[in-house]
Amino acid sequence: MARITIEYTSAAQGGGVGRSVRDLTAALLALDTPHDYTLWAASPQPVQAPPGNAHVIRTPLDPAWLLRLWYRAHIPLPVEWLCGHTDVFFATDFALPPTQTGRTALFLHDLSYVRVPGSAAPSLKAYLDSIVPRSVRRAGHIVVNSQATRDDVAEYYGVSLDKITPVTFGVDPIFCPSASPRIEVMTHFPQLQRPYILAVGTVQPRKNYVRLIEALKIIRAAGYDIDLAIAGGKGWLDGDILAAANQAGVREHVHLLGYVEDDMLPLLYTHAACFVMPSLYEGFGLPILEAMACGTPVVTSDISSMPEAGGDSALFCDPYRPDSIADAITTLLTDSAIRQQCIERGFVHAARHTWQAGAQELSGVFERLLAMMV
Repeated sequence: MARITIEYTSAAQGGGVGRSVRDLTAALLALDTPHDYTLWAASPQPVQAPPGNAHVIRTPLDPAWLLRLWYRAHIPLPVEWLCGHTDVFFATDFALPPTQTGRTALFLHDLSYVRVPGSAAPSLKAYLDSIVPRSVRRAGHIVVNSQATRDDVAEYYGVSLDKITPVTFGVDPIFCPSASPRIEVMTHFPQLQRPYILAVGTVQPRKNYVRLIEALKIIRAAGYDIDLAIAGGKGWLDGDILAAANQAGVREHVHLLGYVEDDMLPLLYTHAACFVMPSLYEGFGLPILEAMACGTPVVTSDISSMPEAGGDSALFCDPYRPDSIADAITTLLTDSAIRQQCIERGFVHAARHTWQAGAQELSGVFERLLAMMV
């Protein structure tokens, strides 16, 4: 019986990274495997682990201090000193700490800091440019969330494709059509009195919200009385986004809702006129599936991983052209046949993506590592 340690620090994060680590780990613990799992987190606060047979170890330190020790001071303190002996160590957030075991896996959620460098905060880009190549070289295997990210890792870091495994992302059962009436949206979000287009994601340049706001202006100028709601926490380099949202004639129609808890998102998805993710890059684009599972038609970008996430169920646009974004949204607002087709196909497409499938694929990575001679 092997001991597999999963770095669980990132599970406390909001956004896609935290959600994927939480849900993938929960599905993994639900599998009938003969291994012992340890969830290790560097956190001053208690860690809430998913149900299942896992041993939780918390190191009561700010994870930033460990990053400084490992990657700035280059102190080779092996992570086993903190999490105990392990046969496999799975680093879930871009950086692989020093390890005694050679059986390691590294989760790279995206390469946005390489593909769209201007969208990353300079300090974050400098950190990732420094630590990710070193971590990739040391890792026994790389885990990604799409074929597009797999190709990016192979291209930028010279990794053999057989050393990179995409794992399926799933949809939590809470994402289904909400039974609550439209008035509940207005109760919780009183600014949303009019029909609205919904976007979900941290307020930062890669999400392409400035061009989405330009698309809203085009749509409203064509006579459609509709607003834009953005559900996402404050990010970085958001000055242009805030300026665009506060333009005269626009500010009363663009609503920055801030971070919205998962249990409120199905309500927002269900009653949106459509969901839009016009990102310049995504490692996968999980909100696309969430919207589809809620019965909401989707517009998304025709680049990066988003064609994978959207499948045959979304309308695609050129994210660099506001008129292309506006045209796709307008199609969903005006063509009932296409809208209904997107909704029906979306339910089927989202149902194909399960965390159980991703957990099986990840378990296969661990078995491959356990078979290694180190």
